[in-house]
Amino acid sequence: MQVYISATLKSFFGRNSKLDIKADSVKGLLDLLIEEYPDSGKILFDENGDLRKFIRIYSGNEDITSSDRWNDRLPENAEILLLPAIAGGAPEESIIPEERRKETELDDVEIERFGKHLLLRDIGVKGQKRIKASKVAVIGVGALGSSVIQYLAAAGVGNIKAVDFDEVKLENLQSQVIHTSRDINRPKVASAKDKVKNINRNILFEAENLKLDAENITQVIEGYDLVIDCTDNYKARYLINDACELLGIPEVFGAIYQFEGQVAVFDHKGGPCYRCLYPEPPEPGLVPTCAEGGAISPLPGIIGSYQANEALKLILGIGEHLTGKVLSVDTLTLRSVILNIKKDHECPLCGDDPSIDTVEDFDYEELCGLKISDDEEPIEGFTPDELARRIDNGDQMLIVDVREPHERSLLRFPGAVVIPIGQLARRQNELDPDQDTIFVCKEGLRSILAIRTVREAGYKGPVYNLKGGIDAMKDIIFSHEGAWL
Repeated sequence: MQVYISATLKSFFGRNSKLDIKADSVKGLLDLLIEEYPDSGKILFDENGDLRKFIRIYSGNEDITSSDRWNDRLPENAEILLLPAIAGGAPEESIIPEERRKETELDDVEIERFGKHLLLRDIGVKGQKRIKASKVAVIGVGALGSSVIQYLAAAGVGNIKAVDFDEVKLENLQSQVIHTSRDINRPKVASAKDKVKNINRNILFEAENLKLDAENITQVIEGYDLVIDCTDNYKARYLINDACELLGIPEVFGAIYQFEGQVAVFDHKGGPCYRCLYPEPPEPGLVPTCAEGGAISPLPGIIGSYQANEALKLILGIGEHLTGKVLSVDTLTLRSVILNIKKDHECPLCGDDPSIDTVEDFDYEELCGLKISDDEEPIEGFTPDELARRIDNGDQMLIVDVREPHERSLLRFPGAVVIPIGQLARRQNELDPDQDTIFVCKEGLRSILAIRTVREAGYKGPVYNLKGGIDAMKDIIFSHEGAWL
């Protein structure tokens, strides 16, 4: 059978995106994978030997994640997909109330502007009125949000609310095409507002320059017909999903990483929610984020276009959509597949006996097991300034860089020993237990996981984390290096 490995997992499988494995069941497949790629065991299974909850296993488009299916015989030519979190059928009617659509008018300029929509039998005048009458909240004005907002504005969505708390940075311009060089250091929502004005001045554009939390999200999205998740972190994804489900607002989800993307529709007409697909997020550092792993420039445009397309179909009440499905796109191999999502009847949010009835901020560290328990040795660390002083003083220590090769080629940490995080357990003999070892990564999360990994493997030497990672140390100069880090 052929096994397809998502980009976020490839480093644990010899950088392979596709493997040919001779196995006749999921159990046999997983056993052979771990035998051939020992480092994959940690990413696939937790310390209790259970499959991690942010991993899904598909045969074709059928979800066979449940261990009850692992001994079922699979066909010889089966295609298996290991799908981690990175993130049908036609609706019966538009999500826009008919009363609101009937109250909406199109003037002569709009009839000319949207002429190509009016020519489409599935849109026409009624459909364009629905688009104009719609109210859409877009959470995140980064890479995905750039494409989504511009296409919604161009399509004539009458009320767009954009929510983001960040400012435009130079590094954003590679993929966040709604912003330009003139927008650097401006709030992203302000930059987006200017762009939408240039597209269509008749649109009511609301710029919310704030960070969503449990206290404000209900007020921010209540009354909107649709929410589009264009965020880039797991905490926001669960927050948005929970609020949408509790308020009865459908959500169009999108996620990107390197060359791959996912699109789905959640919380719609009794369909599954994001928690049905991924009950828990991966612990910070275990799976790299888009910010850590990067993404090819056109990818957010592709996935964002899919999100905008799903949004318009829901508004119009036409076509097939991704409720109960996830579209997985690999632009590197030109492979895309639609996978079915089963509603989890034990889901704490949308299941038969839900336990979540209010939107609550969850403690990411506690949920993912990163909180220090009373019987666990705490993780100590150095600030960038403290580590720089130790380096300049010539202190005896070992710095271990656990980043991926492509990250190190972009920004090197002087004098560091390179040991990828998946190899730490079996290469711990390269560490000196008689001297301090400092683990470094991009943002200081994977290095925490690295410390836990070597401790679990039995290493007893002193280990420390670089707080904030190499990103926090970019502007520090080492006197003995004579160059910026």
